Amino acid sequence: MENEPLIDNALKSALSRLYEAEDRHYHGLAHIEAMLALAGDHRALLHDAEAVEAAIWFHDAIYDSRAKDNEARSAALAEKELAGRADTKRIDRIKAMIVATATHELPRLANESAARDAALFLDMDMSILGAEPSAFDAYERAVRREYGWVEEPMWRAGRGAVLKGFLARDHIFHTEEFRQRFEAQARHNMARSLEALGLTSSPT
Repeated sequence: MENEPLIDNALKSALSRLYEAEDRHYHGLAHIEAMLALAGDHRALLHDAEAVEAAIWFHDAIYDSRAKDNEARSAALAEKELAGRADTKRIDRIKAMIVATATHELPRLANESAARDAALFLDMDMSILGAEPSAFDAYERAVRREYGWVEEPMWRAGRGAVLKGFLARDHIFHTEEFRQRFEAQARHNMARSLEALGLTSSPT
């Protein structure tokens, strides 16, 4: 049906159960709710707000810290569950946004509106990096718990590489709105995190 929502209450309930798994210390329902709140705050900027909300609901639906294909599997789940609720092009845009969370690089999309939505979506996902220090530190601890199976030296090297990679970018956030709100704090937080890991950050 044309007026059927992309994500109805039954689908929200099914996805919520995935996000409530015991091994999700950060990538759980609170993360989804925080992103949905940001989508609400920026709704006037979104070309297809419902598609962005669908991408939010699905982007971490499959999450296994030992796996390398969570994003692709989450996108495949979205394609399966959204079949019949949207046309193929719209579902492809949603899948592209989900897959892009693997690298947080902008996906190649056919038009400017879709690219803008993807940029805002990725920035919403990354907003925790620019949170106040106590919230950022709680996020770092939660992610560490999700990777509790990784030995400390390996964790420090891997996490350090991720943080340095983001700090080396000209901009962590893709949109001016999120840069103004989060960029400076994100750089400060990540530099602190590198120090806590016993690694030095590059000057920013």
